[in-house]
Amino acid sequence: MSWFLATALVATAGVIVEILSPGRPSYHTGWYNVVLSALAILVVVNGRKEWKTGRSSRARLSIAAIAFGAAAMAVAGVANGLFAPDDRNVVGAPGERVRVEDVGTLSFPLPGEDRNGPVVVTLDRPLHAPLEIGARARNAGSFILRGVPRDVVDVEVRDLLGNRLTVTQPNGSVFLSPVLLMQARQTIAGMDVPFDSFNVPAARRVVKAILFTPAEAAVLLHDPGAPGPQRGAVLFAVDDENDRPLPHAIVMSAGGATVRAGGLQLRADVTSYPEIEVVWSPNLAVVAIGTLLVVSGLVVLGVGALVPRHNRAHVS
Repeated sequence: MSWFLATALVATAGVIVEILSPGRPSYHTGWYNVVLSALAILVVVNGRKEWKTGRSSRARLSIAAIAFGAAAMAVAGVANGLFAPDDRNVVGAPGERVRVEDVGTLSFPLPGEDRNGPVVVTLDRPLHAPLEIGARARNAGSFILRGVPRDVVDVEVRDLLGNRLTVTQPNGSVFLSPVLLMQARQTIAGMDVPFDSFNVPAARRVVKAILFTPAEAAVLLHDPGAPGPQRGAVLFAVDDENDRPLPHAIVMSAGGATVRAGGLQLRADVTSYPEIEVVWSPNLAVVAIGTLLVVSGLVVLGVGALVPRHNRAHVS
């Protein structure tokens, strides 16, 4: 009995840990899934032996519950490790709806008046109520969702008279969004930094924006000992409509300051906006039912072990 219970408990723990600590690469490795498969087989084989030698119907029922629950959980763990899609991070612009295969549609909200307040992304799925996703992980059945903050750049462009100009992103996911998602990267002065670009059609300008952390900005501003801007700084490079560089059109905006380059007034506000981390996990319903069966079986077996031998016939 002890060997049967040990394998059942190890199989149960090996799957529960995938939900409590999701996203570890080891869950998708061959050895982890081979071990879970072997445990499932051992649980069934040993459970069958214990069931045949059970002294009462209650004991046999408990053994069957433990064996079925632990084996089902192990199978769910192996299915997740072998067949689940790769974990991914979904980036969306404010106001964008992103369809994610096998997950649903993620709705990224527009920023509210309080730009420092929490941003809640919503998951829409057929036959399911909308699921709100914040910084706290949410289990949606076979996958876990969590909002992960990342730096984006909210740009504002005006002409030299102060008139606000429209910003477009021909290569972006949202054409008229003034929020740059900064998904591309390049190396400048030995630093690997994110960058993006946008167009200003009214002024026939193409602007590249490069984001630096506070420490990187301090180095570029020739003051390495200074802390730099609190949320980093943005380097603007203004080109004409044919992507030809303009003279004296490279300038840095730090701390949300307005700067001038290429006949434009530019301001960059570095803010936080979430991307959604999608981590696949064993099916929550199977794990919950399997855990309930294992715990119930252990409780009944434990009660049976506490009953004196001469009274077990009455208990059964």
